Amino acid sequence: MNPSFWKGKKVFITGHTGFKGGWLSLWLQEMGAIVKGYSLSAPTIPSLFEEAKVGERMSNEEGDIRDFTHLRQVISEFKPEIVFHMAAQPLVRLSYEDPMETYSTNVMGTVYLLEAIKQVGGVKAVVNITSDKCYENREWVWGYREDEAMGGYDPYSNSKGCAELVASSYRQSFFNKDKYEEHGCALASVRAGNVIGGGDWADDRLIPDMLKAFSSSQAVEIRSPHAIRPWQHVLEPLSGYITIAEHLYEHGCDFAEGWNFGPKDEDAKPVEWIVNTLTSVWGDDASWFLSEGEHPHEAHYLKLDCSKAKMRLNWQPVWDLEHTLTKIVNWQKAWLNKQDMQQYTISEIKEYMTARAGNK
Repeated sequence: MNPSFWKGKKVFITGHTGFKGGWLSLWLQEMGAIVKGYSLSAPTIPSLFEEAKVGERMSNEEGDIRDFTHLRQVISEFKPEIVFHMAAQPLVRLSYEDPMETYSTNVMGTVYLLEAIKQVGGVKAVVNITSDKCYENREWVWGYREDEAMGGYDPYSNSKGCAELVASSYRQSFFNKDKYEEHGCALASVRAGNVIGGGDWADDRLIPDMLKAFSSSQAVEIRSPHAIRPWQHVLEPLSGYITIAEHLYEHGCDFAEGWNFGPKDEDAKPVEWIVNTLTSVWGDDASWFLSEGEHPHEAHYLKLDCSKAKMRLNWQPVWDLEHTLTKIVNWQKAWLNKQDMQQYTISEIKEYMTARAGNK
């Protein structure tokens, strides 16, 4: 990752008002990029976008990723060099309640974005962000590699597998390596694990649910204590997305493929471990209890193999899970104490950048 690379680069981000989009927007601003976001309004109240004043140093366009005419017009007028596609319906349980919304946003939204980029031209690098849940989950004990089959049991996971297939088709049909001199665009898809961090208020997610409960001195309800996930701080995969964007820009289609950005193997932990550790870090008599109701199917075990990113990009995770949980609690308590969350979040980004630079 080369921070100086980004100075003056024109970067377009879909879904910038979301949790990951907000962190990425602040990071790119801090490195000197000219950032424009395209998204619906912030998905939660409160939100990282509002609390950290993410939109202050960037251009913001409110729009639906499925509004092709509007999306194409915005891209045409802004003329980005690099695009990060994050706009999505990101919740598993909500996908059971509204599968049509999930598929139309996650699948057709990806089609509309890539088609707009194809028609407008001039974009050098596209990073399509999906999810580790895009893989056909066989409950293996080893990590999934980038060439494993796409799939997904629930509508959310399946829609992300579909989005990967869309990206693959566009890469072969319209952004083909053999015709790079004609189109000049390199497209990669990136998959991360369970991304956590300060400023996430999404419904029906473990860490946000716990912080909401603890902040109001309530016990938190846990539904799947033995499910194992690849937990990682939000800055970890974002550093991978930034790195792959740099490589696409500088080396073209040599890196235009799928990439995993997950945590260290030892940080694939069961929900119960997360709950007990976060409860301990929070203190103040924080507690939890097991839900007794029936719940929709969710994968029990999921892990990524990130060997390719380590070998070809020299990328690897920096912060371990205990440190990550401490950072999350500190962010939440800083917000509760009404600190300047833009500066607090930027300081956390700088701290991570220093740790990553020292990890090389």
